[in-house]
Amino acid sequence: MAIRYWLGVVHHDHVLRGVAGGFAQVNHGARAPLERMGPSDGFVFYSPRESFDGEPLKQFTAVGRLADAEVFQATQGPQMRGPAGDFLPWRRRVDWDHDAVATPIRPLLPSLDFTRDKRDWGYQLRAGLIELTRHDFELIRDQLRHTPGEQRPSTARRAGGSRHPAQHATTAFAAGLR
Repeated sequence: MAIRYWLGVVHHDHVLRGVAGGFAQVNHGARAPLERMGPSDGFVFYSPRESFDGEPLKQFTAVGRLADAEVFQATQGPQMRGPAGDFLPWRRRVDWDHDAVATPIRPLLPSLDFTRDKRDWGYQLRAGLIELTRHDFELIRDQLRHTPGEQRPSTARRAGGSRHPAQHATTAFAAGLR
């Protein structure tokens, strides 16, 4: 089966949970969108906001590859909330690039197939998951990879030397995304 590429639209606080847990979850834990994906498919998260009530972000915030073919249901953990504690979301395992650095979408708008020449490009993101072209995936992935010595707004260290929350801990993963 051919490799495909996906973009999930999720608030940044949820992206951080997924990256830390090694999974992707879209559309409020729906199963059907995840079943469209195959092993080794490319996956990117776009975060329009920091959190549900948070500040606007409008950045690509994570990139990785689907680790296997299994769609699984989360059955325990602190995130399982709901009126009866019955929130059981469906997920896919993802090998995330933990060296990825969040990058704004705005500079890429003229270059991405899914945004080029489209004034209302954001409307399609309301679906929560869209398929990307290989061109778009590779362009976004390349922008998320930090080049040593490069300064981007999201790479600036905060007071006390901490990294911006959009940045993830270092691992030796990036080579596997090619």
